[in-house]
Amino acid sequence: MPAASTPPRSVSARSSGGRGGPARPPDAPPARPARTGTGTAPKPRRRRRGRVVAAVIALLLVLVLAWPVGLLIWANGKMNHVDAVSGELSTPGTTYLLAGTDSRADGVLQGDDTEGSRTDTIMLLTVPRSGRTSLISLPRDTYVDIPGHGPNKLNASFVFGGPPLLVETVEALTGIGVDHYVEIGMGGVAGLVDAVGGVELCLDYVVDDKDSGLVWDEPGCQLADGATALAFARMRKADPLGDIGRTQRQQQVIQAVTGAVADPSIVTKPGEQVRLAEAGLGALTFGNGTNILDLGRLALAFRDATGSGGVRGTPPIANLDYRPGGVGSTVLLDEALAPAFFESVVDGTITPEDADPNG
Repeated sequence: MPAASTPPRSVSARSSGGRGGPARPPDAPPARPARTGTGTAPKPRRRRRGRVVAAVIALLLVLVLAWPVGLLIWANGKMNHVDAVSGELSTPGTTYLLAGTDSRADGVLQGDDTEGSRTDTIMLLTVPRSGRTSLISLPRDTYVDIPGHGPNKLNASFVFGGPPLLVETVEALTGIGVDHYVEIGMGGVAGLVDAVGGVELCLDYVVDDKDSGLVWDEPGCQLADGATALAFARMRKADPLGDIGRTQRQQQVIQAVTGAVADPSIVTKPGEQVRLAEAGLGALTFGNGTNILDLGRLALAFRDATGSGGVRGTPPIANLDYRPGGVGSTVLLDEALAPAFFESVVDGTITPEDADPNG
């Protein structure tokens, strides 16, 4: 009986070109691996190009972030410090004492017999825990009791004992603890005004004052250079409001300089940032413990105080020409109203009407 013929072997799906597809010939070239997904696999060249772009972006980000950090570190090292704040008196919020000083060394006191330095500008910039930020000018001739020296004008405390005694005297007068001391050399301010290309200042009357050197030909606003801005800040005798008018003009100068330095276009000009930082820091001396971040907070506080929600002005005054004897003409604060006024500065309840000398 003849043997049964063996049926042909079926081709399995494993050896075929696909499930149910034709068998792959033994001599066929190796198959390319199948592409997964629906898109096209990226080419190596494109991957390399993407990595390069990513690296460049990362480098730019590092430079953009590192430049401000480096500038802050550099600027912090350029700050000049002096012992000024004792920390013995503490009140809520943060208060900066701003003192504008003239010095014979600056060439500012030409024709003046005053030795050394004196302070013609004394301001308290207070940021309360809540409420209004305020910038209160204390007239330099305010009649005060200077610790260890007796009654005299407020600015005499700076002559007698420098920044520490000025801080102590202001704290005793106002009951407000000073957290940061910032001394502004008026000669340096003139240089900073020139560094920003001048600032716009406004005055509503004509002035030709030989003592300060200010010449204002017509009422209105003018672009002032450093020398003019300095004379504008120092002029007193030709001002109808005397010392009060001068404090208002000093605030105007500082506000104008602050606005010029805060120009957004400077952000894209690293060289300009360094130049202005050098000019600004060269005009400033800081109390112990104050750093560059505190200076930034001060700038923000100044902006708030001079904005629509802030308060600028002076404490209540009883007499602009008080003559107690021995110290000449002084400014006498209103003893009945001043304590409550300074309390409102600390708790942020002060209003623009409270600080209006003509109100």
